[in-house]
Amino acid sequence: MRQIAIYGKGGIGKSTTTQNTVAALAEMGKKIMIVGCDPKADATRLILNIKAQTTVMDLARERGTVEDLELSDVLYQGYGGVRCAESGGPEPGVGCAGRGVITAINFLEENGAYTPDLDYVFYDVLGDVVCGGFAMPIRENKAQEIYIVCSGEMMAMYAANNIAKGILKYATSGSVRMGGLICNSRKTDKEYELIDELAKRLGTQMIHFIPRDNEVQRAELRRMTVIQYNEKHPQADEYRALAKKIDENKKMVVPTPLTMDELEELLMEYGILEDEATAAAKLV
Repeated sequence: MRQIAIYGKGGIGKSTTTQNTVAALAEMGKKIMIVGCDPKADATRLILNIKAQTTVMDLARERGTVEDLELSDVLYQGYGGVRCAESGGPEPGVGCAGRGVITAINFLEENGAYTPDLDYVFYDVLGDVVCGGFAMPIRENKAQEIYIVCSGEMMAMYAANNIAKGILKYATSGSVRMGGLICNSRKTDKEYELIDELAKRLGTQMIHFIPRDNEVQRAELRRMTVIQYNEKHPQADEYRALAKKIDENKKMVVPTPLTMDELEELLMEYGILEDEATAAAKLV
């Protein structure tokens, strides 16, 4: 069983990328479980074709305690036989969502969700590595492989580099490794070249460049992955290509994060960020 965590800046398309990739792996005959680690509970909607599934934390609040739950209450099956669970979180403004992730994963483990027939478990994790709860899949050696979804936008690259720092921290004491960057294109200038170079400087690879295509949004509006919605579309083939690369990936590394100065130098090198002198001259 390969356990993979998908990280990246909030709004970068982690859940969309994860579910479309999982659909492609399921199409290949792989047995998969997705564990959504986000209070929004949007990590499984395209696989289940529903608005949002019942979460572990929501149901625990309703029943009184997590001990009152059955695995069948929170583990659903969707497209391609993919098993889906969502951790959920506390009510907005109350409590720590990271604790919900820990509670949910422990519940799934203790109640037999991690069956021997699984080829993959995917953890779709909220935003950046900002607290211990959301770092749990890598801190507790649940996930051995990390892929970071990013784009050519500065803050997406900043988040990717920051996540690499988190991986480095836990790689020294555990088996977690970085599998690569997934560029979910925003059509920014020199995006392919920029993310390819960022990957090299992090000591990893850009495992796939996903072009921007409105077919993704059309499928999402119908709560489907592209493969389910329009299996012959070129964008479906992009996710198939990514799935194949992940399935065959052997390049697992301990990343070498950049300093903020090095990251800014990279952006200036590709003409994305102006140096201070050039920016000041334009103001004169």
